[in-house]
Formats: sequence, C-alpha cells, structure tokens
Amino acid sequence: MSDRDEQPLLDFRADAQRFGRAAWLVQPQIAAIAVYRLGRWTYTCPWPLRRPVHAAYFALYSMVRLIFGIDIPRSVRIGPGIMIHHFGGVVVNPLVVMGAHCTLRHMVTLGNLTEGGPVPVLGDRVELGVGCSVLGDVRVGEGARIGAHALVLRDVPAGATVGGVPASQLTAPGDA
Repeated sequence: MSDRDEQPLLDFRADAQRFGRAAWLVQPQIAAIAVYRLGRWTYTCPWPLRRPVHAAYFALYSMVRLIFGIDIPRSVRIGPGIMIHHFGGVVVNPLVVMGAHCTLRHMVTLGNLTEGGPVPVLGDRVELGVGCSVLGDVRVGEGARIGAHALVLRDVPAGATVGGVPASQLTAPGDA
C-alpha cells in the first residue's frame, strides 16, 4: 500500500462500489468493512468527537467480531476497494498492511508465526482463497493469487499463483 494520505470515508466508497448497489441487503460483511473504516477515521476525527466515536467504534467492532466472525482491527492498513466474499472466520493481525482492491474469502488468516513477530504485507489486487493462511514476514506481490487452504510462509512474486501446504508456486507471473 502506498503512503498516500488515508481517507477512510472515500476508501469506504471504493469498498462499497465493489459490492454493488444492494450490498447492504445481500452482503452483510460490508458492515464489517464499514466498522473498520470508522475505526480508521477515529484516528483523525475532530478532537471533541474522538472519545465518543471511539466508544461507538469499539462497541460495533466487538459486535462484528461476535456476529460476523470478522476480526479486522482499526490499526490494520488497508487500501480502498477491499472485498470480503462470504463472511466468517476472517482474522487479520493488527499490524498487517494490505494494498488496494484486495479480495478475501472466508476463513482467511493473516498473522504472525510467533507472538510479536513480523506480519504479512500484501500488494494491490491480491486474491486470497478460502481458508488460506499467510503467516510471518511474507510479502505478497501485486496481483498475486493464493489458492484455497494454502499455507503461505514465503514471499509470493507479483502476478504469481500459489497453493498447497506449504504453498508453492503454481503459475509464474504473467501465466494464465
């Protein structure tokens, strides 16, 4: 993700566009993304609002974790246009960085291998398959695809597709 100035409300507009017009009716996971963006906004909202908005965020974040099974803390840095297909079981370490237009499917884990250890960094347009785990000091290049139930412990080049346990490269960057 670039070091651009974050604009959580504009970023949410890009998120919602990926889901379509009826997103609130048919895609409940968009509520988790909205709560995440609200949390990011609490870092920059006007000072008099910061405490009550943070309290509201924390209550909503707790509900999202319980009801939808999606745990994306506000400290995660995510570019605009994130898509979560099928809610449930999504866990993201608070220090993870994701680029723009990434896609996560249910049961995805992004985290560290040891407590306090390094965490993944994902480029733009990365697709994460059902049940995959990306753990440790891993860089996933732009446009890479991680297959279902893969365990990624090493860097993934831009445009590559990986799968398996542990993950290995299935296609080279640029291959179909």
